[in-house]
Amino acid sequence: MQAMIPFPDISPEIFSIPLFGFEFALRWYALAYIAGILIGWRIVVAAVKRPNLWPNDRAPMTPAQVEDLLSWVILGIILGGRLGFVLFYKPGYYLRNPTEIPMVWQGGMSFHGGFLGVVLVALVFTARHKIPRLSAGDALALAVPTGLMLGRIANFINAELWGRPTTLPWGVAFPGASAQTCEGVIGLCARHPSQLYEAALEGLVLGLLLLWLAFRRGALKIPGQVMGLFVIGYGIARFIVEFFRQADDQFISLDNPMGYVVHLGPAGVTMGQLLSLPMILLGLAIVLYARRYAQTRARA
Repeated sequence: MQAMIPFPDISPEIFSIPLFGFEFALRWYALAYIAGILIGWRIVVAAVKRPNLWPNDRAPMTPAQVEDLLSWVILGIILGGRLGFVLFYKPGYYLRNPTEIPMVWQGGMSFHGGFLGVVLVALVFTARHKIPRLSAGDALALAVPTGLMLGRIANFINAELWGRPTTLPWGVAFPGASAQTCEGVIGLCARHPSQLYEAALEGLVLGLLLLWLAFRRGALKIPGQVMGLFVIGYGIARFIVEFFRQADDQFISLDNPMGYVVHLGPAGVTMGQLLSLPMILLGLAIVLYARRYAQTRARA
């Protein structure tokens, strides 16, 4: 009999309150967003309160400006994340059901879309307040991994975005007919807890690395460097985890059981990997530009 871990009996809802005939619930996923944003905000405030970490010993923003930026970032995450999911993963479905696009409470958010949303609002905010864009990007990069980690843990609690079938002893028997439909498996089907892989790589490991570089190794002295490293790190982490993560249903068919969007002989590339490759290249370009720009300024 295959060794596996039974899925823990954790409700997606922390608590619910009936009010005026409606049921209002606080879900772990919503709490993860709230906690991630608040913790990220405090990390950025801690960084800008230490001007010696930044170029010319001058922080790019004041704590008050960080607080103002927080509202813009929340808007970018929600709108970008939702529209990214609609456009990247289910464009056909939402074209037929456009009234469901705003229904974020039904689930469906894309990190890549949220990333683009935050980039756009940050560009507008920094232009309006004359804040150095590269250093502002570095500050935001420090804030993101915590939210990623908590969000992926919430995905695990929700029993969603699980991984491909596995015979490894830490495979998890996720509930639901979809999770338990594994070709050639009789009885319970164990799957990679890919949500926890992502929480570890995109959140914990990447977050600790960036904090160490920023607060101990002077990485913020080169504007854009931490931001570029975050983009590279996330792209690599997501690309790796996609080998273990189950592809979304709309990409899977009898002829394409692995859910590839680009076929390379017997192998292929998933949508998550396809969206991560440009991030890796963009991150490399940002780091190279940041270091060359810093060297040019040092010689001037």
